Amino acid sequence: MKKNKSIIILMSAFLFQQGIVKGQWTDKREKPVVPIEVKFGAITKSNRMDPAMAAFRNYGLGQFIHWGLYAIPGNEWNGVSARQGAAASEWIRSWGGPTTPKNWIDIYDNLYKQFNPKNFDAKKWAKRAKEMGAKYVIFTTKHHDGFCLWPSKYSDYTIANSPYKKDIVKQVVDAYSEQGIDVYLYFSVEEWNNKDYVKEIPKTADEKARFDRFLKYTRNQLLELQANYPQIKGFWFDGTWDPSWINSYEFTYNLEKELRNNNPNLIIGSRFRNDEYESRHFDSNGVLLGDYEQGWERKMPASIDILGGNDWDCVMTIPPNGWGYIKNTDGMYLKTTDDVIDLLMRSRSMNGNFVLNFGPDENGNMSKYENELITDFGKWTKVNAEAIYEVNHFPLESKYGYYTISKTDGKSLFLTVINKPINNILRLVFPKSADLTPASASLLNDKRDLLLKKTNIGFDRDKNMYFDITLPKSLKNKNAFVIKIKLDKSKKIENKLMDAKI
Repeated sequence: MKKNKSIIILMSAFLFQQGIVKGQWTDKREKPVVPIEVKFGAITKSNRMDPAMAAFRNYGLGQFIHWGLYAIPGNEWNGVSARQGAAASEWIRSWGGPTTPKNWIDIYDNLYKQFNPKNFDAKKWAKRAKEMGAKYVIFTTKHHDGFCLWPSKYSDYTIANSPYKKDIVKQVVDAYSEQGIDVYLYFSVEEWNNKDYVKEIPKTADEKARFDRFLKYTRNQLLELQANYPQIKGFWFDGTWDPSWINSYEFTYNLEKELRNNNPNLIIGSRFRNDEYESRHFDSNGVLLGDYEQGWERKMPASIDILGGNDWDCVMTIPPNGWGYIKNTDGMYLKTTDDVIDLLMRSRSMNGNFVLNFGPDENGNMSKYENELITDFGKWTKVNAEAIYEVNHFPLESKYGYYTISKTDGKSLFLTVINKPINNILRLVFPKSADLTPASASLLNDKRDLLLKKTNIGFDRDKNMYFDITLPKSLKNKNAFVIKIKLDKSKKIENKLMDAKI
């Protein structure tokens, strides 16, 4: 009987996790049929109500910065593109195939000897991020190549041994904190050039000894980052998918507890670890492992229902899949201001944050395109801030765009219009059971009052009511625009139409 129960538990865990993988995060999530006893599951409760998580929910917009040695080649070497040989620009060390330069790994691992970003100015970055409207930043302390942008005492492969020498992480943390932007540190567990790292589950005595050293090294670095930069708000983990790390569930469970004991307000995404049944992001009962869903990387939930009330953010690149600097973007689609407005407001309409990534070059410069995008996007977020920050999901959909509602009064409803109707009339659809309905409307950008009227369109057995907002014919917005709608107690008195006899 015990054996059969164990098989059922393992199968339930497997099927649940397969559901997450198969659906690529976009399908409805089914809980396991049989509840599973999980020893190394969630440490914090979902939907934390402390001030740190309240701040996370209100960020709205964040900035991601991928920067490291991979900025030097910029996805190419000696004029040869790595597009056909590396998964992404920041993965260029793993370049393979016929286009790979001779002795490429050795060349890459010695790039630190020429890393000297002469134009790097963390204060300039932070000021520009504030202009864009970012409320938090995620910054790469080290990527999969293992090169540390802080002078870690546990590694020689750090900024201290580059020509630049100065602590980049400290400059970023200080500059962004000074601008009132919360800082989260990106940390890759996987290290390609670390001789102690073992990809598969260690089997031999040597492999076990090496990986044990690696685990201690990882713990030391994370505690070091906490000690060096106590003002950080959380960690954003990467490189946690290899079998060796997955098999270290007891170690990672205890490490998360230690990090949280050092800072009870620490925020950690769901990618850090797994339970003893190899379930990542969620334990085998479907409970979130961490404080927010960290799996929305270059993708979006189809609807808020998929999330089950979990906090989340979407991290997004400007090119299709380039996080680090790319010298030549010819033939690549670069997201426009319209694209990022759409993604931002789609995220906000489902209670998520939107995080836009930037990849500075080897000298610390944002590209011309990135700077222009920051300026243009920043103008939009400044004018429409009321619809972006301190808002919640509103349980109605619109064919014109996305709804958000003020957390402050619960009566200021915002409709970000992505699709402007050709007849200049926005028809809002509310259920007849609604307690609050539109009472007035105005343009958020210039406070112009708009004509709003209730419209009975005469549908038989209709459970909805309709409100028409007339847009000025002179309205010539360059980008999406926001309508501010004041809600009030519904006035339900109207002539009842006879239902059709069918």
